[in-house]
Amino acid sequence: MVGGIGPLELTILLGLLFILFGADKLPEMANALGRSKGEFQKGLNDTNQLATATQTVTDLEAGGRTPDQVLMERAKAVGMNPAGMAIDELEKKVTALEALSSDE
Repeated sequence: MVGGIGPLELTILLGLLFILFGADKLPEMANALGRSKGEFQKGLNDTNQLATATQTVTDLEAGGRTPDQVLMERAKAVGMNPAGMAIDELEKKVTALEALSSDE
């Protein structure tokens, strides 16, 4: 097996672990490793749920519309036809027109 651990390497590695740590210590280490992995996974899930909740609040504040949809509505409100324009170009023009109309 190129670049991976084959059965011979795995057997040698397990033998070295038994010699270094002893048969009594290895199950404890495996148990601790499993608990650590579980805690790490739990932390990842909590972080993902927090990000999802934050995104949900943002979506609700936008009325369920995407940022691009909000930009299109802003463009139409200032009298622009947003068809065929790049999003960043449209954002600049809409912002400039909104600034001009608020100055008046």
